[in-house]
Amino acid sequence: MDKINKIAILTGGGDCPGLNAVIRAATRTAVLKYGVEVAGFINGYKGLYLGHTVKLNMDKISGILPMGGTIIYTSNKTNLFQFPFVEEGETVYRDVSDVGVQNLKNAGIDALIVIGGDGTLTSARDFYRKGVKVVGVPKTIDNDLAYTDVSFGFDTAVSVATEAMDRLHTTAASHHRIMCLEVMGRYAGWIALEAGIAGGADAILIPEIPYDIEKVAEAVIRRRHAGKDFSIIVVAEGAKPISGEMVVSKLVEDSPDPIRLGGIATQVANELEAMVGLETRATILGHLQRGGTPTSNDRILSTRYGKAAVDLVMEGKFGHMVTLRGNRLSSAPLEDVIGNLKNVDPQGDMVETAKSIGISFGD
Repeated sequence: MDKINKIAILTGGGDCPGLNAVIRAATRTAVLKYGVEVAGFINGYKGLYLGHTVKLNMDKISGILPMGGTIIYTSNKTNLFQFPFVEEGETVYRDVSDVGVQNLKNAGIDALIVIGGDGTLTSARDFYRKGVKVVGVPKTIDNDLAYTDVSFGFDTAVSVATEAMDRLHTTAASHHRIMCLEVMGRYAGWIALEAGIAGGADAILIPEIPYDIEKVAEAVIRRRHAGKDFSIIVVAEGAKPISGEMVVSKLVEDSPDPIRLGGIATQVANELEAMVGLETRATILGHLQRGGTPTSNDRILSTRYGKAAVDLVMEGKFGHMVTLRGNRLSSAPLEDVIGNLKNVDPQGDMVETAKSIGISFGD
């Protein structure tokens, strides 16, 4: 294998608590363990296209461990394999990935660490197919990437959602209301499931288990008969009724994934209020789950991922993503990871535990 003298790091997709911890660990490992130079592409794949880099050294990464976001910024709208151009008033898409490959060569970069979710890692795989020495790091607060047990940022998102539920409990009880909390989770309900259990939800609605609103209402009515004139419902943004579809808040045409979900909690709240007769409120947690200081668990996991990514580079194990199975770090080919979502098992232990303690899934 050719000698690795310089590594670049790129963060793509939505921001996430722990990104800076990965950047810090990867930089420190490269510099201190291997004596390798490190650069960062600014604004994700957009920076790769424009050739915009910043030197990552010990001074640059000092103090970033507890910081949310990413010091090299990100973009969730840039796909160099389908890059938009406006010609004669119409948008056309072209493959400009060769520009990115050339910019890597121009900057003297021998290997690229890509930190992102399914969309970002899909481009990483495609660059690997073009001969770029790529290693991936899994990043998604939804925790829906295959081949790894936990992605960093997930623990923080669950903690934020759990705290929100704790706060909603007091106001729900005080006013005898139903409170519906909408959390992220487009196609996988991990945040809703774990936060719902941790926060004492009375019902959890997730994409993997289409719900019957009448059964959700029955769960609330049972609580009323037991003397509890309030209920807490946690709803994943991708939850949908048995006979319906996911609620789409808007379409973002210039994004590789144009669908933006949102509003299902409001729909559930309106239906429950009419059916049960209790005043109902909806809270959409939104990007609060993405921002701010990462938990200690996410800082540790991010540090392990960053170090492991550099180790994979130096071992020449390109085209792979760092994975965590149990407490063991390993890797999986990007070819296997891409397109394989890790969903909640409707018959799994976590769902069974929730049902055993009386939580309704509306099924």
